[in-house]
Amino acid sequence: MKNNYFIIHGSFGNPFSNWFPYLRKEIEDRNLEVYTPDLPSGVGKQNYDNWSKLLKCYVDVNILNENTIIFAHSIAPIFICKFLVENKIKVKRLVFVCGFNNYLGIDKDYDAVNESMYFDNLADVKNYCDDIVCFYSDNDPYVKYDAEKEFADTITDNQIMISGGGHLNAESGYTEFTELLKYI
Repeated sequence: MKNNYFIIHGSFGNPFSNWFPYLRKEIEDRNLEVYTPDLPSGVGKQNYDNWSKLLKCYVDVNILNENTIIFAHSIAPIFICKFLVENKIKVKRLVFVCGFNNYLGIDKDYDAVNESMYFDNLADVKNYCDDIVCFYSDNDPYVKYDAEKEFADTITDNQIMISGGGHLNAESGYTEFTELLKYI
């Protein structure tokens, strides 16, 4: 069975910003299947249960499975980890960008939408994926370096720290992200 791909956006995000359209086009240009769900966004809408309900639709029709490679940004990596562990779903590869867990203090709106995503058994995700890579930077304006490094250290030795990369989003100049292409 052929690999398929998911690109998962972060808090207050959508699949049409940052490097997501660039990566989607690169995957489509290789004639591969790619899904970019537009997850509920905003206070009162974004939470673990609402995001899970949407992702479970892909599981129910066997699209999200052991042939899936997931690219996820910001809050999405911890959401994906929690989702895979709670639903006991194995995937082929996880490529996480600026992931973090149990981090509060960005601002009250971000804290409100992020908090339900956090969970304590992060290392358990290694039971559901053998190939995990984490990208992060040393000057993220939203999430402290230590939080991103701790997240990565918990789940993989395959880490790429991009000096001066900010939140590795459009605001930091990441409308394209060529370093991700080798993980397609």
